[in-house]
Amino acid sequence: MDRAEKKEMVSFLDEVFASSGSVVVTHYEGLTVAEMTDLRRQMKEAGAQYKVIKNRLAKIALQNTERTAVSPLFVGPVGIAYGLDPVAAPKVLTAYAKKNDKLIIVGGLIGSQAMDVKGVEALATMPSIEEMRSKLLGCMLQPASNLARVLNQPGEKLARQLNAPGQNLLGVLQAQKAKLEAAA
Repeated sequence: MDRAEKKEMVSFLDEVFASSGSVVVTHYEGLTVAEMTDLRRQMKEAGAQYKVIKNRLAKIALQNTERTAVSPLFVGPVGIAYGLDPVAAPKVLTAYAKKNDKLIIVGGLIGSQAMDVKGVEALATMPSIEEMRSKLLGCMLQPASNLARVLNQPGEKLARQLNAPGQNLLGVLQAQKAKLEAAA
């Protein structure tokens, strides 16, 4: 990597650390190319990404920021998982690490706070932003739908009452027709 590429990577990492919902740091030593490809595919499906990075460049990107507490995690063969949804990357990594013991979760970063392995696992058990939004929307819409149902009940009841004699008359006429057909 030449100097320009390193500068570009540092600015990329700075952007990732600043704008991602969460960043999870992993050790990937021993993963095959096929396993790494499978992990990246799963991350992409969840709306996150996984990237192998150079520790020194990550430490430079973290330098002089409020996120320096996570710098000690960047030792050895390191890959980071990140995404806008704070729980997407931890969910995929936690599930993948349970199946493949070569991937080791070291810790992470959410906002400017460092997380240990237990923090990442706790984050993985939380519902995603989309799930939270749908639950919140359901809670907000429920009173309105209940009100609409209550307001519609008198009209529906009136319509059933007005329709009942017609239904009864129709039933009587059909019975009479069947009786006449049976007699003929």
